[in-house]
Amino acid sequence: MTRTVESLNSSIIDVLKEIGNIGAGNAATSLAKMLNKKVDMAVPQVKILEFSDVPKLIGGEENLVTGVYFNLEGDLTGSFLFLLDEESALGLLNLMMPMEFKEFDEMSNSALMEVGNILSGAYISSLASLTNLNISISVPSISYDMAGAILSVPAIQFGMVSDQVLIVENEFFDDDSDDMISGYFLLVPDLKSYDVLLKSLGI
Repeated sequence: MTRTVESLNSSIIDVLKEIGNIGAGNAATSLAKMLNKKVDMAVPQVKILEFSDVPKLIGGEENLVTGVYFNLEGDLTGSFLFLLDEESALGLLNLMMPMEFKEFDEMSNSALMEVGNILSGAYISSLASLTNLNISISVPSISYDMAGAILSVPAIQFGMVSDQVLIVENEFFDDDSDDMISGYFLLVPDLKSYDVLLKSLGI
């Protein structure tokens, strides 16, 4: 029987949350290597949310965010989204480059797409290792828009099979400046991929 997120019992959700924790930790390690400095991470908040509630978590549907979007490929299919609010996106850019960014342009978009690619790749790599599945992500696409508009892309896919989504909220800290960067990973497998994921975990 095919299962969706809302039909999963608490023990299965705990397993999915643990995957979220490990993936977030690997993403923080990758960020530290990229920046060549120590990066601390608060305990990730892993949640199962109504899809309609996701914009509230990141400041509301009209809040401006940067979204780096991927298709999931291989044994799992669906989509994966890395979100940064405007302040965190600019903060991350200023950590990456010796210049002060105040707005987004072609250079900043390229940099954010690259960091989104590396962090999301680290997350998906940990998921693949834990499940022994062949999982990869597509070439990323990036958008800077209101949260509601960016989330409409996975919502069109995901809304056909479920009203809920697995979301991992991360807070990264730069030791040198005490700047905080808030990022969100949204894992959106399609319907058949839930059974593949759970079977790989022995559930």
